[in-house]
Amino acid sequence: MRILRAGVDAVTPGPLIAAALSNFPRAQRPHFVVAAGKAAAGMLRAALPLLDVERGVLATHDPGVIADRRIAAFGAGHPAPNAGSVGAAERALTVAAESRDRGGLLVLLSGGASAMLAAPAAGIDLAAKLETSRLLMRAGAAIDELNCVRKHLSRIKGGRLAAAAGSTITLALSDVHAPIADDPSVIGSGPTVPDPTTFGDAIAIVEKYRLDLPASVRWYLDAGLRGEAEETVKANDPRIQAAKYVLVGNRQAAVEGARRAAVAHGYDVIVVDAAVSGEARTAGQTFAAEALKLTSGRKGPLCVLGSGETTVTVRGDGSGGRNQEFALGSLAALTAEARNAVIASAGTDGIDGPTAAAGALVERTTSTRAQALGLNPRDALERNDAFPFFDALDDLILWGPTGTNVGDLHVVLLA
Repeated sequence: MRILRAGVDAVTPGPLIAAALSNFPRAQRPHFVVAAGKAAAGMLRAALPLLDVERGVLATHDPGVIADRRIAAFGAGHPAPNAGSVGAAERALTVAAESRDRGGLLVLLSGGASAMLAAPAAGIDLAAKLETSRLLMRAGAAIDELNCVRKHLSRIKGGRLAAAAGSTITLALSDVHAPIADDPSVIGSGPTVPDPTTFGDAIAIVEKYRLDLPASVRWYLDAGLRGEAEETVKANDPRIQAAKYVLVGNRQAAVEGARRAAVAHGYDVIVVDAAVSGEARTAGQTFAAEALKLTSGRKGPLCVLGSGETTVTVRGDGSGGRNQEFALGSLAALTAEARNAVIASAGTDGIDGPTAAAGALVERTTSTRAQALGLNPRDALERNDAFPFFDALDDLILWGPTGTNVGDLHVVLLA
């Protein structure tokens, strides 16, 4: 648990934002600010003393964390946008327009911003956009696929916020790992950078998963394909030529923090560099097997670290999240292992799916303890019901929101 938390601490927003802003003389720092995402409050809190702010917007889970008359704070929803998400997006577009020729706009962006800044395109209401996102997530769509569709149903994503401002500096904390690591056009659905995807790409994703979309959404996507709705902002658009973009943190920074902690605790550390992805239950099994193979024949306390973001295809009506399914998927490999072994998987944001947990851990006795309580791990996986399984075993990782978000961390310890 200390190794996991060290990874989270390494991507705490405050020091990252302060370091990034130090590269801009105070006179060149924007006077207007928009902060959105799971790490938005921490990013904004660090930025405010370093700025001469006229007006700003905060889109976060808890709008009461920053009390500043210059900042309009909205209780924005995640993973599903809410009325606060819409209010935040509309105010952000207004502030962006006000910033033009008045010092520019600073955008503090982190994972979750796609849901927390929601300005549906003309003719689409929030309910239709919610249903579209729900269908994509239930189908197991990857984050880049989900964001491609969302960008083409929005008035703020896909470079549109930067187009409204004219001059922007974006400081981004990345939770995007694939297909292009830390892709600016995917983080928060890229409100301040050009978008390489098209309406055609969005429709291809919908058809790939055979989704029955709300009529207004399908109509709008088809209209875009015919050239009757405005495309997202492209690289040659003169409105975004003054946009600057800085990546302040990502999963590698979190892994490095975890690695330093593991070494300090006496472990010999192996880092799996490639981002962990795919179906959570399968990825957990594969990662555990790989960790055991990498450490085969080696002695002493060993630690294998990985990071990334998996997906869950919902098949049942249970409660859980991708990290809990990842841990449960690794159970078979660890049960067969002769050495003392434990694996933990947790979201750096402290939130795993629609549950109170950040993730879960398993070790060699998990199967026997579960059997004694009448719990069936295979049944829990089939019903997407990992939360009550680990709750009964007291093996949930319960952090609460951490104020940051760079994806998931996986730790295997062997002795």
